[in-house]
Amino acid sequence: MRILLVSEDIPYKNMGGLAKHVLTLARALVRAGHKVDVLGNADNPIEICGEEGEFGGRFFGELSGQHAGWKETSLGVFMPMKRSVIAKRFAQTILRRAGDYDVVHYHGHLPNVAHYLPRSINFVQTRHDQGSDCLAHTRFRRGEICKSIDPEECAQCMRDNPNALQRTVSKMAVVQFRREVMDGFKRHKTVFVSERLIKNFSRTAGPGPWGTTIHNFIDRAYLEQIRMNAKGSSQDGTVNVFIAGKIYPPKGIEAFLRASAGRLPEHVHITIAGDGPDEQRLKKEFESSRIRFLGWTAPHLTLKLASEADIVVVPSIWEEPCATTVLEGLFLGKPVFALDLGGTPELAIYAADKSQLRLHDTMDALVDDLLNFRPQKSYGFAPAGMGGADAAAASLLKLYQVSGGHQ
Repeated sequence: MRILLVSEDIPYKNMGGLAKHVLTLARALVRAGHKVDVLGNADNPIEICGEEGEFGGRFFGELSGQHAGWKETSLGVFMPMKRSVIAKRFAQTILRRAGDYDVVHYHGHLPNVAHYLPRSINFVQTRHDQGSDCLAHTRFRRGEICKSIDPEECAQCMRDNPNALQRTVSKMAVVQFRREVMDGFKRHKTVFVSERLIKNFSRTAGPGPWGTTIHNFIDRAYLEQIRMNAKGSSQDGTVNVFIAGKIYPPKGIEAFLRASAGRLPEHVHITIAGDGPDEQRLKKEFESSRIRFLGWTAPHLTLKLASEADIVVVPSIWEEPCATTVLEGLFLGKPVFALDLGGTPELAIYAADKSQLRLHDTMDALVDDLLNFRPQKSYGFAPAGMGGADAAAASLLKLYQVSGGHQ
């Protein structure tokens, strides 16, 4: 097949998980014998990504407008036309290329782009976050998971105490956006990276065949090679705990550090890889001989550190749709500690045994389990063929060949 993958998150020097997901999929589809090109943003040449940007096809840097602010922050509102205008521009760019391909597969932050594409286009999009109905993409507000479906309450993500005008304008934006998204999902095929994402969307949109689930995936061969080359655990009794993630409230790193404060025995050492708005504040408060903050680390180094740890902790307190860090920990043979939230429980099928993915109702319970846990040297490998990019590509190829919108 001739396949066009689309994402405004490509290319950047330091790419996030969504961008890496797309490029990993591109390489898997090329390995399967298909012609794959990528349509990305106009901000940078693909060469800025280095080896990560090599996928075996052509790159078109043509998407623009995604950074436009429309004065939302200064006005304290979600602007009604903003996401419609940008989505329409993206759709026009896609249409200029679509005729050369059998399928167009979008991975991005504007699910309403499907609303602006004719049914005649074989279009698929994958939803990676809560942004199908939440304009902040996370459904996380004031330190807690947001379960409200009232569009007027969305104004509180722009102002702590919005006035009547701000509530009205933001409500208009949310209602319009959600209407376009629902129409787009009816027109075209949609993939969600977890069942939890579908359930969350259905709270707002109502029941319906909104899409199908295909979990996130990793490059199994690459991770298994890293696993085979990893240094053994410390011989002095030290238990090394590894955390990777953006250092800001939804990822729960601060919540984990506060829950474990004053409780860490001498033999437990914590390494945190990642940067973010809270990094320097938490570093100043918590860094010690047993808690290290590495800042941003290159992907290969992050995986190396995880492979040499005894325990991987993913302390997110928002509803992770399908955390790649959980998958990476499992496939590296590590016990993975996380909260029983979002799509994370669904990832238990990729564990080598039922004790490897350790889910908890509260952060205190997670820390209690961690401090009483005695790591084994390694877990076995997950079932053959599961969790890898090649298996996911095979599932997507079947979907590419299905006609129509709803699956």
